[in-house]
Amino acid sequence: MQRRALLAPLAAVPLLAACGFRLRGAPEFAFRSLYIAAPPSSPLARELERTLASSGGDLQVTRDPARLTQSEAILDLLSEQHERVVVAFNSAGQVRELQLRLRVNFRLRTRAGEEPIGPTELLQTRDVSYNETQALAKEAEEALLLRNMQTDIVQQLLRRLAAVRPSTAP
Repeated sequence: MQRRALLAPLAAVPLLAACGFRLRGAPEFAFRSLYIAAPPSSPLARELERTLASSGGDLQVTRDPARLTQSEAILDLLSEQHERVVVAFNSAGQVRELQLRLRVNFRLRTRAGEEPIGPTELLQTRDVSYNETQALAKEAEEALLLRNMQTDIVQQLLRRLAAVRPSTAP
């Protein structure tokens, strides 16, 4: 009985291989160098640069304006907005629920002016309850949620950049 329990997962391996399943590897990009045009203080741009540089490929990522002319592709972060919106109040008019939003607009273009990815908006939202007696804890929770939303946006950007095909690449 124990032998069957141990062999059952091994029987699934050929089935998974036959259906085309494979683990996601390092992304492959259609360009060899990328310039990220964003404000120097942008935490999203810093995280995107770190993530792209450590993605395991031969992609050269820079935010140095002096290297703009050497880059095959340019990622313009057109806007990055952090929003905190009150969604619900209690009967006394106190805030009970907030919605956090991270809205990022970007585009990918070549030095020649082509746009493999036109202006695109990515939006992440999270709902969070609020209690004024736990204001510091809720503030820390909001900061954690914003960092998670930023990481999700960076992963979406990474997948969209990897989806650009050589025929539409710079």
